[in-house]
Amino acid sequence: MVHLFLLHTSASLAINENADPDVRLDTEDWLNKIAPEDQPEYRHTLEGSDDLPSHLKSMMLGVSLTIPLVDGELGLGMWQGIYLCEHRNLQVYGGQRKLVITVNT
Repeated sequence: MVHLFLLHTSASLAINENADPDVRLDTEDWLNKIAPEDQPEYRHTLEGSDDLPSHLKSMMLGVSLTIPLVDGELGLGMWQGIYLCEHRNLQVYGGQRKLVITVNT
């Protein structure tokens, strides 16, 4: 088994279709509808209008994945890929992300 753990609260990990780039775009659009920026009811705004929505998105998708190893390779399906989903506005915030990878054989 391989366990991936993202050491951040404004990004997330996910497994999804990795063949059509529209999946990434549609997913981002959907997440932005669920947790939009610039909402007057948000209290946590000191780091920008994208900060609280990024935390909410991270909670929805999660920060860890466990994937089986099959003959030394990740046991993903044919169309599956691992997404590191950045939820901050990279022009202002975000940046380098750290990932802890644990392999149990």
